[in-house]
Amino acid sequence: MANDNVIKFGKARKSLARVAKDKKSDENRARHGLKKSEKEKRAALAKKMQAKLDAHKRDTDPQNET
Repeated sequence: MANDNVIKFGKARKSLARVAKDKKSDENRARHGLKKSEKEKRAALAKKMQAKLDAHKRDTDPQNET
């Protein structure tokens, strides 16, 4: 009987936790690792896109349907 296929559950659990931690750290780096000018640029673009969407909304107020 060969013991080379034995999985140690503690090691596997720690490995999975490490992978999850690395994934979360990558997400945080992408979210918080921006320069101030890049954050301002993204905020301005988001504000501009939201204003464009708001400008194209249909008015569904029943009082205006005269």
